[in-house]
Amino acid sequence: MDRREFLKHIGAATVASSVVLSACKNETAETPVAKDVIDGQGKMTYRTNPNTGDKVSLLGYGMMRLPVEEGGTLRDHPDSPIDQELVNQEIDYAIEHGMNYFDTSPVYCKGMSERATGIALARHPRDSYYIATKLSNFSPSTWDTESSKTMFENSLKELQTDYVDYLLLHSIGGETKELGFMELFNARFIDNGILDWLVEQKKAGRIRNLGFSFHGDPKLFDTMLQWHDEGRYHWDFVQIQMNYVDWNYAHRIEPENVNASYLYDELHSRGIPVVIMEPLLGGRLASLPEHITKQMQEREPETPVARWAFRYAGTPDGILTVLSGMTYMEHLVQNVATYSPLRPISMEEETFLMKIAEEIVELPTVPCTTCNYCMPCPFGLNIPAIFSYYNKSVTDDVMPTGNHEAKAYREARRRFLIGYDRNIPSLRQASHCIGCGQCKEHCPQKIDIPTELHRIDDYVEQLKQQG
Repeated sequence: MDRREFLKHIGAATVASSVVLSACKNETAETPVAKDVIDGQGKMTYRTNPNTGDKVSLLGYGMMRLPVEEGGTLRDHPDSPIDQELVNQEIDYAIEHGMNYFDTSPVYCKGMSERATGIALARHPRDSYYIATKLSNFSPSTWDTESSKTMFENSLKELQTDYVDYLLLHSIGGETKELGFMELFNARFIDNGILDWLVEQKKAGRIRNLGFSFHGDPKLFDTMLQWHDEGRYHWDFVQIQMNYVDWNYAHRIEPENVNASYLYDELHSRGIPVVIMEPLLGGRLASLPEHITKQMQEREPETPVARWAFRYAGTPDGILTVLSGMTYMEHLVQNVATYSPLRPISMEEETFLMKIAEEIVELPTVPCTTCNYCMPCPFGLNIPAIFSYYNKSVTDDVMPTGNHEAKAYREARRRFLIGYDRNIPSLRQASHCIGCGQCKEHCPQKIDIPTELHRIDDYVEQLKQQG
């Protein structure tokens, strides 16, 4: 069916799902709903974990994009050490302003995130924060029982703690060339007995809450919840990707993606607390095209566009915390203000955001969230940087368009090509992709990475030939 027929087909479903979100807003005292609430003029909003009674800050700190000493992140300077002093300062500010949930992993920041997080948090009383980390046994070399146990024990050591508040089976639902989603899950967690071992660690008090983060095939998601219903395994929380685009349109961005409305509804109906990742869709909802930004500014001139996304993610009942991977202090300050206290999204605002979401999915961008799971590329390509530059050029509306002979087109073409060379060294550009597909099997978004790289390379070559 064509686009017009497709939109007509999903229209009723979109309205229905939107009503679900509005109908399940948390209207307890924990979430202020007064219309005169001013961002940043109150205290942090908290949600209660029904399993433990933990009062968890609605804003959680994702420790996956830590600052480095040379500035920026490891994506900007791959060999630079973590700026521990700045990490300490940011965590100090976060705790001082009510944040208490810190999410890390053995694989974040090239394996340096847990150590940096542990150093910073150990300077504060252990009962003043909650640590979330993951069993990130992606490599086949870590699937055996002892290697997976060693990974967990090393996490405790790096984090300078003898227990983890929230432990996740990291990014389940994917598949490889050799293994389907269920076979891969079994190899990582079932065949080696590790999941049962983690349950024992929870009984021993070394894990307070056990859950998983999900990307991928919905059949595995449904299986996990079936086990929960049957009592085979109890999930204390689940981490999903949710934002106002993925709520109804995840399948439009990538056909294999699962709409966040489905994931949320299934969890909320069972009373399973939900942790939100990618509330900004990999930063895309913080840097929108000018015509979309203008619509938001007309409604709230002083509100950053990213705040709309954070407010949306924090609005539904049952959301325990919303993770943000904050590199810079300015982003931390801004996000703390958004949840101090939260202004829940109204039904009228939700309708507006669904309209914005539809406009966003029509943009010819790559649905990359710069998670870096595709890296390193065996041929040296900087895949996230290529997608990031291309996406930013599209959303900033600076792509060369119109008459190829016009002065404006020639200037835009020149700016795009110069920017491409400046942002991505020639040996790391899309032209060097041989289509091996090694990156594709690791992508949580199910992006056909080689195809997208070749599309971008064809576009770049076309612009070069026009010169």
